Amino acid sequence: MWQDLLTAAALVLVIEGILPFANPEGYRRALQLMVEQEDRVLRIGGLVSMLLGAVLVFLIRN
Repeated sequence: MWQDLLTAAALVLVIEGILPFANPEGYRRALQLMVEQEDRVLRIGGLVSMLLGAVLVFLIRN
């Protein structure tokens, strides 16, 4: 189980690193847009992301 969790965390790091590596200017613009968003918008985006991830894990593991 720990191996699966660490593998998932490592894959998150790989995926998170793709955009700043491939397009640093676009990544900087995207971060600037995020900074300008209201907390409510960021929370909703985070919630949608977590729910989608949980559903995908459930579907993949079953």
